[in-house]
Amino acid sequence: MDKKKKIIIAVGFLAALIAVYFIYQNLLFISTDNAQVQARTVMLSAKVPGYVTKVNVEENQKVKAGDVLVEIESRDYDNNLKQISNEMQGLTARMSDSEKNYHRIQNLFKQGAVSQQQLDTAQAAYNEVSHKHEALEAQVSQAQLNLEYAKVKAPSDGIIARKAVEQGMLAPVGAPLIGFVSSEERWIVANFKETEMRDIKIGNKVEILIDAYPGKTFSGHVASWSAATGATFTLLPPDNATGNFTKVVQRVPVKIVFDSLKAQDIDSLQAGLSAEVKVRK
Repeated sequence: MDKKKKIIIAVGFLAALIAVYFIYQNLLFISTDNAQVQARTVMLSAKVPGYVTKVNVEENQKVKAGDVLVEIESRDYDNNLKQISNEMQGLTARMSDSEKNYHRIQNLFKQGAVSQQQLDTAQAAYNEVSHKHEALEAQVSQAQLNLEYAKVKAPSDGIIARKAVEQGMLAPVGAPLIGFVSSEERWIVANFKETEMRDIKIGNKVEILIDAYPGKTFSGHVASWSAATGATFTLLPPDNATGNFTKVVQRVPVKIVFDSLKAQDIDSLQAGLSAEVKVRK
């Protein structure tokens, strides 16, 4: 056998191996590279307005659940709480006296010593003070919350992804101050063609490749899929009733959960990283 034939045979054998590999992949797996790493991200904002007195974090800093990230001037809220609490103490004393008086009049009424009108007057006075006490209790509770809200805290363990606040600035209610990414979990949202969904089942095993970490394979499983295609909730969804209909294969978002991620893996899997997934049929 001459050299040319050997080369032809070798090339043919290699092509056959490649063909067998792709057939194997297509028969056993459904894959897509239209996938991204997802995490719980939130823009933390102030629940009460005020001047920022202290910023305790920097970008990319790790924090624990409950850590105070930003402090807002709290003297006004503290003074308001003290004022309402003092009013509460005085009203509590008045309610106690009114209750005692009502029970005393009630006992005298049973003995026939006072009239129905006197009993009704005592009861009305007690009810009025009692209702005012309940309303003031709500004000005290709200004042305590406002004082607590003067501290913007981390909702869970996580990382400060973005900081949009500096000491001395006025923080209005709802203005985004801290971009926060939770360290509790990561998952993949992969967009599969609608024609592939018939072969995807809840619990199917998944091989996950992250573009940022070539050569490393993560394992996971199909957790759920969306009740709508990706185009359904776009800003301007296609209107097929216009007469300009062009059939386009739709994509369905599928949630894939990692299996047994370590803490260091979660830290390395930044939200938004591109991924490729292979779902075993």
